[in-house]
Amino acid sequence: MQTVVSGIRPTGNLHLGNYFGAVRAFLEMQHQYDCRFFIADWHSLTTHPKPEDIQRNAETILAEYLACGLDPEKSIIYVQSDVPEVLELYLYLNMNAYLGELERTTSFKDKARQQPDNVNAGLLTYPTLMAADILIHKGEKVPVGKDQEQNMEMARKFARRFNTIYGVDYFAEPESFSMAGKGIKVPGLDGSGKMGKSEGNCIYLMDDEKTISKKVMKAVTDSGPTEPNQEKPEVIQNLFTFMEIVSAPETYQHFDELYNSCQIRYGDMKKQLAADINAYAAPIRERIAEYSSDRELLRRVAREGAERARIHAQRTLAEVREIIGFRPR
Repeated sequence: MQTVVSGIRPTGNLHLGNYFGAVRAFLEMQHQYDCRFFIADWHSLTTHPKPEDIQRNAETILAEYLACGLDPEKSIIYVQSDVPEVLELYLYLNMNAYLGELERTTSFKDKARQQPDNVNAGLLTYPTLMAADILIHKGEKVPVGKDQEQNMEMARKFARRFNTIYGVDYFAEPESFSMAGKGIKVPGLDGSGKMGKSEGNCIYLMDDEKTISKKVMKAVTDSGPTEPNQEKPEVIQNLFTFMEIVSAPETYQHFDELYNSCQIRYGDMKKQLAADINAYAAPIRERIAEYSSDRELLRRVAREGAERARIHAQRTLAEVREIIGFRPR
């Protein structure tokens, strides 16, 4: 069975875009692959060097993923900082990573522009830490979006370079596992094409019924169709796409017919959509609350996940040390 490795940044709560995108893809993967999912708390320090409560943030993300259906019996789920072997491999990879190639990465240049007063070494060497996260498990597939593809190419480069320098065929080059087709793109309710934290247009899994209703009722619309069967503009198509995701087919068909006959009332549609979103999210919200209230359970899941992850990590690191020429521990 192939090994899949994926990191989850502990910044902010999960929203419906996350759920219908990456999370549901992860739920499918855990039945098909040997999955290692980790909460990337070290990575978060590159942009949040003073997290208010990094442990609590990690527990919150863990509770949300468990509530969505990620199963610690089927996958290894752990917190990145609980597997210190990653840092030693990160060191070895950094010794063979070159300043020029790290400075040319798009993610580094973008972040350096966004935070000019905090261009830290961790930001520069983000690709090597990401490579260490993958290679410590000899990961073969990594679910990534387009924004991480360059960093994945760097991970493959570091694997090749290690093999070349030490004359071995040890690390396989990890493949990017495209999320395209694995999840549903959830539109933003502000008229934009995608729901995202940076856009400020999210409906979070933890949002209560009142909050969901308020957000949906503020959704951008137009003055309504003026001709039968006219093409829907993007802001209206976004509402229908959302309804297609969370509502019953007959509900979608009902409002589609009203639109095509120029009889639609967007207020009625929004009320129905808010009710359907809440009906979909309510069971997940309840499970999140249950998991979040049991910190001992969350810590046990993280601890057991780290123990399992470290078995693989220690084996890899022992072999890497031997290849490089260091004494065994």
